[in-house]
Amino acid sequence: MSSPIDFEQLARVAGDAVIISDAKGAITFWNAAAERIFGFTEQDALGQSLDLIIPERQRQRHWDGYEKTMQTGITRYGADVLRVPAVHKDGRALSIAFTVALLTAADGNMTGGSVTGIVAIVRDETSRWTEERKLRRRLAELEAATAH
Repeated sequence: MSSPIDFEQLARVAGDAVIISDAKGAITFWNAAAERIFGFTEQDALGQSLDLIIPERQRQRHWDGYEKTMQTGITRYGADVLRVPAVHKDGRALSIAFTVALLTAADGNMTGGSVTGIVAIVRDETSRWTEERKLRRRLAELEAATAH
């Protein structure tokens, strides 16, 4: 018989960032991959707002969606990968891709506002995004050169 899986250990050692925030958007879980990607230690992040990693210009849109999700128990991003800008501790821009899952009260009932938080599985795609941008720019240059 197999032994039970220690899901907290799994989340701590995962290669992708695992970030959990409560219903108000305060960070309650931050694994080693999140520290590697964003530069903030677990001690830096725990209890802090997700604004820690959200660029200022994106915050209003983020919080509008977050609050709606907390109220309705519905997210558009459960299965779809969301690609957005983020910010590193040192201030540099990041490009991240992530999926989210809603966490619910012990009864698992999604009605009546029993969403207790959100878990995001995050991957840093900054180098891929930068490379794709260079390739698109080069393609545009080549197309422009051959059009003449």
